[in-house]
Amino acid sequence: MSIELKVEQLRAGATHYNLSVSELTKMSIERKEGTFASSGALQVNTGKYTGRSPKDKYIVNEASVTDHIDWGAVNQPMSEQQFERLYQKAQDYMATKELFIFDGFAGADLAYRLPIRVINEYAWHNLFARQLFIRPSEIELMAHKPEFTVIALPGLKADPLVDGTRSETFICLSLEKKIVLIGGTEYAGEMKKSIFSVMNYILPGQDVLPMHCSANVSEEGKVALFFGLSGTGKTTLSADPNRRLIGDDEHGWSETGVFNFEGGCYAKCAGLTEEKEPQIWQAIRFGTVLENVVLDPTSGVAEYGNTQITENTRAAYPLEYIPGVKIPGTAGHPDVIMFLTADASGVLPPISKLTKEQAMYHFLSGYTSKLAGTERGVTEPEATFSTCFGAPFLPLRPNVYAQMLGRQIEEHKANVYLINTGWVGGSYGEGERMNLVYTRAMVTAALNGSLEKTTFTEAPFFGLLCPDSVPGVPSELLLPRNTWQDQSQYDVKAKELAQRFIHNFNKFAGVDERIIAAGPKV
Repeated sequence: MSIELKVEQLRAGATHYNLSVSELTKMSIERKEGTFASSGALQVNTGKYTGRSPKDKYIVNEASVTDHIDWGAVNQPMSEQQFERLYQKAQDYMATKELFIFDGFAGADLAYRLPIRVINEYAWHNLFARQLFIRPSEIELMAHKPEFTVIALPGLKADPLVDGTRSETFICLSLEKKIVLIGGTEYAGEMKKSIFSVMNYILPGQDVLPMHCSANVSEEGKVALFFGLSGTGKTTLSADPNRRLIGDDEHGWSETGVFNFEGGCYAKCAGLTEEKEPQIWQAIRFGTVLENVVLDPTSGVAEYGNTQITENTRAAYPLEYIPGVKIPGTAGHPDVIMFLTADASGVLPPISKLTKEQAMYHFLSGYTSKLAGTERGVTEPEATFSTCFGAPFLPLRPNVYAQMLGRQIEEHKANVYLINTGWVGGSYGEGERMNLVYTRAMVTAALNGSLEKTTFTEAPFFGLLCPDSVPGVPSELLLPRNTWQDQSQYDVKAKELAQRFIHNFNKFAGVDERIIAAGPKV
């Protein structure tokens, strides 16, 4: 029996379909799920889980998918029997709960969009889904038939001894039954990223490259992509007042160009100021969901500098809240591609131009530092390699995505840059985070072509070409070794990081020797 039929059978009045923003906000307040910030946004807390739980994520090992999935620590298998047991628990649990249902889409390109349904026990979770996914028109809603269903039940907890899970939390994806089942966590980002995983499985079979990146476009139609993991600056750097935002996190690249998967943005709020990030600041108003942001108890003013709950404070708002946003979220082929990394060791250049081979090397490597709060248990930056800058969300083998990107770069002659938004002048704890003003200036120089007019110097150990000058950026910052008081210590740290790259890359079998040669040297 389908999940839709079971939901229809619940008692009258217990299920709410496609409520408006005002209705969902009102019910969230009435149910004491959240409170109003002074800006009108809905402030909520997600309990003990303030980030994703990657170790509690599973893909059901079904006959139709088992040979295609890149099984391992990221894509952990769950038996069909385990899933059926949890699914039955979810059915029994929902029969006793008031439910909220949102019907919408993932994918702005009509040729590739995925009809989805999201079922929640929390009103604010359903508001989150409404703001983050693509909202249908009234005509589209009448004909809507979900192909994938997300069921998010924070109050439903697994019993590891009975259910075979690692903990009380579970995020289970059945690609055959087309169901995502989430329990034991209130963190809303699990819903968003589960559908991203679905798109990452489906689209390569349609010759579309799914990408963990933000995207924007100039008035002249010049498209830029920003790849990177959470906390590296995808949302911040793509929110450019001089360009139109396509989307801040998830996109596809088809034969006709790029398109957004989502209808909203999920922006980090730690340290947010109106001066540095005016578009995000102004988007935080009625209809926006603020996750784990501390409010002044008297005024209700958001204290973005207060990270006592978590570093991973978030704002979820619809794309329409960004001035000049591109709707629908579609555009042509990219002219510039940027790989963003937050290097906590402080040794990578703030910007460098990549050859095609270097681009493939760094895409497969996906180096960054996990920043505090983005995952459970991460309290300070940790060096990590996340293949294709999105390994937690990629069900297929890395080469599938890497080869597709390589073909697209070559065919459309895109310029590729590596941008370090991390530390300068020393490692984490000694140096400081790169000034956002300087990073924006470097991004602007890459976008407007002025970098092509300067000379370059090769950075030691990594073979990266660093510009000798960038308008608005102190030249001594462009070669990171120059910013360290003890340059011999820089050499030690640089060699350590280079060795990490080499060790990590050994896991990729059958890679072209030219790509391997484009990596760091010790």
